Amino acid sequence: MGYYDDHSPADQQQKNRRRFVMPTIVGVILGAVLVLLALPALVQTNILPYDIAPSEEQTAEDGSGTPGATKQPVQLDVSSQITKVVEKVSPSIVGVVNLQSQANFWEQEGTPEQAGIGSGVIYKKEDGTAYVVTNYHVIEGASEIEVVLSDGAREKAQLVGGDVFTDLAVLKMSGENVERVAELGSSENLQVGEPAITIGNPLGLKFAGSVTKGIISGKQRAIPQDFNGDGQQDWQAEVIQTDAAINPGNSGGALINIKGQVIGINSMKIAQSAVEGIGFAIPIDTVKPIIAELEQYGQVNRPFIGIEAYGLNRVPTSEWRTTLNLPEDVEGGLYIRSITRMSPADKAGLQPLDVITAIDGEPVQNIIDLRKYLYEEKDPGDNLEITYYRDGEQNTVTITLGSQQ
Repeated sequence: MGYYDDHSPADQQQKNRRRFVMPTIVGVILGAVLVLLALPALVQTNILPYDIAPSEEQTAEDGSGTPGATKQPVQLDVSSQITKVVEKVSPSIVGVVNLQSQANFWEQEGTPEQAGIGSGVIYKKEDGTAYVVTNYHVIEGASEIEVVLSDGAREKAQLVGGDVFTDLAVLKMSGENVERVAELGSSENLQVGEPAITIGNPLGLKFAGSVTKGIISGKQRAIPQDFNGDGQQDWQAEVIQTDAAINPGNSGGALINIKGQVIGINSMKIAQSAVEGIGFAIPIDTVKPIIAELEQYGQVNRPFIGIEAYGLNRVPTSEWRTTLNLPEDVEGGLYIRSITRMSPADKAGLQPLDVITAIDGEPVQNIIDLRKYLYEEKDPGDNLEITYYRDGEQNTVTITLGSQQ
């Protein structure tokens, strides 16, 4: 019986070819990967005379390529509503320089020196005179005031009037070089979250005309104020809160809406320097009647009683019963520390150590309650009913309010 071999030479050759196909495919793939990885380096070393970077025309046409590959200058229209607002309002924003004379050894006044710098807003130009609103604390104690216009020109300014309670002051100067005044808007319909822009001089004139942007963070914020530094609240300022940066030197500058209207006057004094992202501005609807009154009278004519009074919370409770002789049901009020001679309170017969518990039937707990009611609800010449305790007995008296001078 002979041996039969079923593997012909043709079959053997086919198997040999298949044996080398897979290694060849793998080798081609690996080679291609290596070439792709090495090609950029070879081009950079000039070993290969080819430039694989896309042409500028191709990059411009299809938008491909890496950042910086295109050498053509980029032409963009960067104008926006904000840039238009800044262009419109900036000429009306000024620097306000507080100059104070320092007495020398012989008690003679020397040359006025710079004591502080703030910002201001030109809001009116009339009969050749320009009017600027700023913060009262910016010009407080000044012997001379200078206004620095947006182009750097300096003008001497006069103080028309100021008001410590609203931290507002009005200045006037020559309007010869004033080309534009700010448009005063309204703060009544502000929406939390709407854009807000500030323009002022943070940290002084070195950064004059600085612009910051944010939003309206809150409305009608009540911020306590201490005017005499005794640690007690004398007033509560109702202000607009914004996260647009407000720094020292921004005081008196403008808070602006997206229409380019002034909606508030910034006040750094109200803000706390240790807090970031919280700034405050006096609402323009509060500003308008104050600056009108300052223009006309040089001061704000507020109702006047003529008492120095403090909240009972500053008196030990033991003294409520012994010294003030208050009944058990009295839980708060104002005790009178002193009375101005010939004032409405003096004429009405009020005395030191009397304790006021209500005005016009409305309870009062502290001096802010009293001032808020007087300044917002009453005018000089109006009558005011005061309920008070003296030696344990409740009394009522009606006084005619005077005018604060």
